Amino acid sequence: MNHGGRQLDSAIASIDALPEVVAAVGNYLPVLIDGGIRRGTDVLKALALGASAVLVGHPVLWGLAVAGVAGVRHVLQLLRDELHIAMVLSGCTKVKDIDLSFVKIKH
Repeated sequence: MNHGGRQLDSAIASIDALPEVVAAVGNYLPVLIDGGIRRGTDVLKALALGASAVLVGHPVLWGLAVAGVAGVRHVLQLLRDELHIAMVLSGCTKVKDIDLSFVKIKH
């Protein structure tokens, strides 16, 4: 798997590998995804594809570099707000209700 999909041009991106990883792990372990998460809609897609949690290292580091702790808070609030808006627009009121019906899987 390719962290973020950029290190190797032909490697699969994390989000594309997620459904297969979730299927292989089943309910035995939580599945965390890291790489390529930049917007609240990315969080929604990852949760819909079965991620237990989403890690957001790069955006947090960008916020830290720009404005210190306030920048980190701002980035996290933006992601939270964007996720909330995406959920509202999708008709979803609870994170636990996000499922595969929220995404279209490429074949």
